[in-house]
Amino acid sequence: MTGLVVETTDVTVDGPHGGIRTRRYAPPAGVPVASTAPIVWVHGGAFVSGGLDQRETHEVARALALEGFRVVTVDYRLTTRAQVRRIRYPVPLDDVVAVVRAVHGENPGGVILGGASAGACLSAATVLRIGGEVPLVGVFFAYGTFHAALPTPSAELRSRLTGRRRFTHTPPLIGLMNLNYAGSRAAMLEAFAFPGGHKVGGFPPSLLIDAEKDIMRASGSAFAKELGHAGVPVEYHVMEGASHAFLHRPRDPAFPKGIRLIAEWAKRL
Repeated sequence: MTGLVVETTDVTVDGPHGGIRTRRYAPPAGVPVASTAPIVWVHGGAFVSGGLDQRETHEVARALALEGFRVVTVDYRLTTRAQVRRIRYPVPLDDVVAVVRAVHGENPGGVILGGASAGACLSAATVLRIGGEVPLVGVFFAYGTFHAALPTPSAELRSRLTGRRRFTHTPPLIGLMNLNYAGSRAAMLEAFAFPGGHKVGGFPPSLLIDAEKDIMRASGSAFAKELGHAGVPVEYHVMEGASHAFLHRPRDPAFPKGIRLIAEWAKRL
């Protein structure tokens, strides 16, 4: 599939805070259509970075298009530390919700929603926000953070942590990241800000993929259990040897494995 061309089109979607840039990916000619439901894919970046051109956005969307899916990526507004025009929750969430609604308007049969890291949190919150308004065929999350406070990592998980992320991905720093997004400690407790620990009934079939060497696995594994306890059909996988944000690194062996898991799961839907 190396020589196949994936066509992209940039489209601006109307939202409550103004226009939202999106990019649409179409499967190349000759690639069988994998699903009538398009995928809306939401990048990560600690709520403060990322966009349509980052690898976690573009390379994932391109890889899924090569698998036969139509994909829409979202340039949601990022939180800022600036005193002028401060952007906080729920603005990024409002953007994602608006795009999902717009894509559903063009595809009334349903939408598949997915996100990575902070984008997984936004995607999960979108499921809660739209309720049954938009029929979601399924939702998938890669190395997501779902809880306002990171659940206590197990001894097994702590023993797997290596490299610089032992110092940059710590519960206190993740807490500060979440506080910067939410804007206040009161907002952090809202289910639409961080769905983990709240009622999650009504989710569609869900796929969660975590990295073995990632402290955020404490949140992903806990959220998978919460979904399962709520009666949601859940698949949960831990990528052996992988670190956080492996979908941002196309040359990482975990990247094609993750894409394969997502594509196979979505095709079964």
